[in-house]
Amino acid sequence: MTKRLYVGNLPYSTTESDIRDLFSQSGEITGVTLITDRETGRSKGFGFVEMSSEAEAEDAIRRFNGYSMNNRSLTVNVARPRDQQERSGSGGGESRRGGYDY
Repeated sequence: MTKRLYVGNLPYSTTESDIRDLFSQSGEITGVTLITDRETGRSKGFGFVEMSSEAEAEDAIRRFNGYSMNNRSLTVNVARPRDQQERSGSGGGESRRGGYDY
């Protein structure tokens, strides 16, 4: 069973190949997705790596969370489902409005 990891604080110059090279040290990679701005195509500094097993994913987290890449300390953890990320919000709007959409 594959395990999807969130990788944050990536240098903007990072390529999918760079990520594959790094994370392959922990095992088989089944997918890499770097998130880019729709309008500019520029990296947003985060992405996702899919490892082929939970054990490999745990090893990648242990090895690379806090790992320095081009003087940036990476954040690596288990990716949450997208709807959870959207609900957590970026500005805390729910708490200001009492949890209601106006």
